[in-house]
Amino acid sequence: MALGLLASLGRIAIFAGQVVSHLFRPPWYPREFLHALIQIGWFSLPVVGLTALFTGGALALQIYAGGARFSAEAVVPAIVAIGMTRELGPVLGGLMVAARVASSIAAEIGTMKVTEQIDALVTLSTNPLKYLAVPRVLAATLAVPVLVAVGDSIGIMGGWAVGVHRLDFNSAAYLKNTINFLESWDVVSGLIKGAAFGFLVALMGCYHGMNSGRGAQGVGAATKAAVVSASVLIFAANYLLTELFFS
Repeated sequence: MALGLLASLGRIAIFAGQVVSHLFRPPWYPREFLHALIQIGWFSLPVVGLTALFTGGALALQIYAGGARFSAEAVVPAIVAIGMTRELGPVLGGLMVAARVASSIAAEIGTMKVTEQIDALVTLSTNPLKYLAVPRVLAATLAVPVLVAVGDSIGIMGGWAVGVHRLDFNSAAYLKNTINFLESWDVVSGLIKGAAFGFLVALMGCYHGMNSGRGAQGVGAATKAAVVSASVLIFAANYLLTELFFS
């Protein structure tokens, strides 16, 4: 099991190195990049926004309930803002994108492999890695930080709505506390995490899609493996980045 795990990590690392090296070498495929940018960024916005909205509201309720034990209800605006920008916004946004995008990419590329469309690309002297993986990885790396920024804003507004209309906070005081306690590095660190998570999500989708087995069963297994591996790598990368940024 240990050798199998290390072999899998090695194959993923080699695949990631190949993708990164092809980012800076022509030919480029702007049409594929724009298509992937719309699919990953724009169409993921509703699910990321709704997730952030309800998470911000629930976070405000939980912090208020916990802070009430120590007469510290006033920390709700600050903790909601810091929690959303540093952790919950990037992680939950990355997981939602992983559930939607990694599975879609793996299924699409896996189906292309089963139907021999990837072999057709090779016949036409087109590098499948360059044509299929690089635009999707680049699009996800650029789109997910934007989704995280939007999700952070919506999550903080969700906490504000619950705080003002449910917990009887003063609206101006709530927003003032949010602005006073939130630092620029809190936001920037979350955006960096979002870029890393987007890279991992698209990388796992492309890797498992291009290495899927034959038939419908192979495509299904590749789709499942893409979502699971992307989610696990998001949690692992989140810990490493948090240790790097805030230790």
